[in-house]
Order: sequence, then structure tokens, then C-alpha cells
Amino acid sequence: MDKREKLKEIIKQDALKFGDFVLASGKRSNYYLNGKMVTLSSKGLILAGELIYDICRELEIDAVGGPTLGADPIIGAVLAVAGLKGKHLDGFIVRKETKDHGTKSLIEGPLEEGDRVLMVEDVVTTAGTWIKAANAVKEHGADIVTMVCLVDRESGAAENLRREGYDFKPLFFKSDFGV
Repeated sequence: MDKREKLKEIIKQDALKFGDFVLASGKRSNYYLNGKMVTLSSKGLILAGELIYDICRELEIDAVGGPTLGADPIIGAVLAVAGLKGKHLDGFIVRKETKDHGTKSLIEGPLEEGDRVLMVEDVVTTAGTWIKAANAVKEHGADIVTMVCLVDRESGAAENLRREGYDFKPLFFKSDFGV
């Protein structure tokens, strides 16, 4: 079984739950994909990190980042994989709000103007939070090459991201899991 298929099985076994749920978007759903069950487990995180690192390498990415909290472990994994392969890659995290002390930064990490960026997230529904974070990265002067999530819930994220001018490449779609 290749890395992608292994990650798909882990998502199916560990992250997919059925019941009555309210999503971050406010929508109700009869299933829930909890990406943290994958990204806060060594077996899932290393596979996600390797798959996303491969995309970074192919696209000649300078920095990988995304909105806190869903992106945080993924960023760390991609950076670790890059380091193990002897490649330099920077990471950054976009806060929900500008901090009110220190540098008062919305973006944490060595993100530079002109950097070629790949943004990550675990599970995306409508991409509202992701778009807000991406807009902050654009305002910072970085070039967002593409946006990669573990699972697209197929609930408007792709359309919303494309409408905003962002390229979107989910590793999986909810329909890949028979949902």
C-alpha cells in the first residue's frame, strides 16, 4: 500500500465519525472529519508531511503555512521531512487575531515578501478561515502558489477559494470515503 492509500485508511479509521455535528462553518452534518485525530498521531502526521513535502518540492516552495490550529502540526511535519531530506523550507502560522503585545504580528515565522508559499489545512468546509489567513499572507507580500488540505468536505471550499483566485489541491475529498 502506498503512502496515499495508507493515509486514506488512517483518515477513514481515526478521523471519520458519524452522528449529529455542528461544523465551524455553522452548518450541521451527519458526519465529522476530525483532522486532528490524524495530524496529532505519528502514523498519520508523517504520511501527511511526506505527501505535502513532495508537492512543495515539485512546486519549488519557499515556505509552508496556514491558519492555526489545523495547519500547525502539518507545518511541523512538512518542515521535519524537508530537514531530513537536507532541504531548506520555512514555516509560518497565521493567528486568528493580531496579538496585542510584542511585534503585534498576525503571521508568526520567517515568511518573507516574495516567498513562494504552499498553504495547508487539515479539513476544509467553506474555507472562510483559510481565505482570511491567505489574504493576510498576500498582504504580507508572499505569493501563494497553491493550497493543500487533507480532506475537502465538498461544501463550497473549492468554489470559494477559486473565486478568490487561489489554486486548491486537496489530498482527498469526502466522497473518497463514501460519504
